[in-house]
Amino acid sequence: MKSSRRTFLISSIGVASALAVSRTAFAADPVKLVESDAMAQSLGYKLDATTVDKAKFPRYAAGQDCGNCSFYQGKPTDAFAGCPMFGGKQVASKGWCNAYNKKA
Repeated sequence: MKSSRRTFLISSIGVASALAVSRTAFAADPVKLVESDAMAQSLGYKLDATTVDKAKFPRYAAGQDCGNCSFYQGKPTDAFAGCPMFGGKQVASKGWCNAYNKKA
């Protein structure tokens, strides 16, 4: 009987620990991409698409923003959502980068 109780206690502790760790992982705020990030700079990421230097990035056209890009992993109405171009970091819906690809 002692081994059954011991097994139960050890299992319970393991389950409780796993739940605590998973709660912490889900509770953490996603990382928002900043313009000073090295990858952001290499792709010309701007938090506000209206501030894109059109001379430096001639592909940019008015109306393009992350919210209507095929890589944006949220709804266009979400202020921020993940982007695979930046390792899943959160990008601004109103942002833009040189990897922009219009949603179909």
